[in-house]
Amino acid sequence: MTADLYNITYDFNNTPWFVYECTINLDKDYKRIALFLLYLVLFMVGLLENSLVVWVNWRRRHSANGVLFCIINISLSDLMVVFTMPFFMLEVTMDKVWLWGRFLCKVTHLIYVINFYSSSFFLAFMTLERYLSVAQPSAPSCFPLERRRWFLCSGLWVFSLLLALVENVHVDLLEWSEPGCYMVPEHSHTEWFVSVSVLCLIFQFLGPASVIITCNVLIARAIGSSPDVENRRDRWLVHLYSFVFLACWFPYHLVMFLLMVDDLDPHLFSCNMVEVLYFSFSVVQCLSLFHCIANPILYNFLSKSFRNNFINAVVNCLPLPSAREPANTADGSGTTPGKERKLSDASTSQSDIGS
Repeated sequence: MTADLYNITYDFNNTPWFVYECTINLDKDYKRIALFLLYLVLFMVGLLENSLVVWVNWRRRHSANGVLFCIINISLSDLMVVFTMPFFMLEVTMDKVWLWGRFLCKVTHLIYVINFYSSSFFLAFMTLERYLSVAQPSAPSCFPLERRRWFLCSGLWVFSLLLALVENVHVDLLEWSEPGCYMVPEHSHTEWFVSVSVLCLIFQFLGPASVIITCNVLIARAIGSSPDVENRRDRWLVHLYSFVFLACWFPYHLVMFLLMVDDLDPHLFSCNMVEVLYFSFSVVQCLSLFHCIANPILYNFLSKSFRNNFINAVVNCLPLPSAREPANTADGSGTTPGKERKLSDASTSQSDIGS
């Protein structure tokens, strides 16, 4: 939605300059089909994964583990944006026609932008917490006590909300030939778009990325000296965390930065370049949401401790065997079927590094 409205520069004949230079022809119908399918995959897989993560980890939310606390908030943030994806799917299919009124126009965009910031903030704090627990176990935790933990968590959510409101106050429903949900600043569009782009670049990408990459490099160094094969595997996994974050968000911010440059100097890029940028914006925006699928896999499903807790949660939900059945201890564990089979609950709910 950010890139839908932009300044048009005219020549002396009051004709857009790019009318004479545009030669590229991009197929927007194929793009709409591809985006619909991508959003459909994101919705179904993201809903299943993040629901499982919240269900399993919420049972241990009072744990002293700060990493676990961050993971719960990341999954809650991702779930929020996953619930808005059906609106994006239909908007893409109908070529930006919005049929659900002004209220949902503003609310869905607000939820998206809150997730835009909050998921990166909690990822950065989680990575910092992991670094402190692995590389400097004697250092104080970022989430030391439960009260302070909830206070810091609330602060991050409020800060994300304030950053989102800066952009969302200009989102409104426009009734043209067809209704559409757009950003319409009251004053100079160029100044507003540049300000929002710089704000997003610093707080959502550059700041969290610097923390995530730096801490992951330090964690990899801390565990790299170990001859253990599993630790060597975990070292590559740590670098994968940084790579996935960059893969999701770097293309989006690169396109946003180039659009900002084009807004400041409309004659700098060729017409074909501008067309490609605006064509690709909705694509990279959709691809950035793949963090809703990647985060549960990287920080939960690859973890042995999470899988153990998931099995334990499933076992606890199963009906107890009948009291008439004799106890069976053939597995040698000394446990009976009527007793709860408690699995590992001590390690972090992600990579087992530092557990």
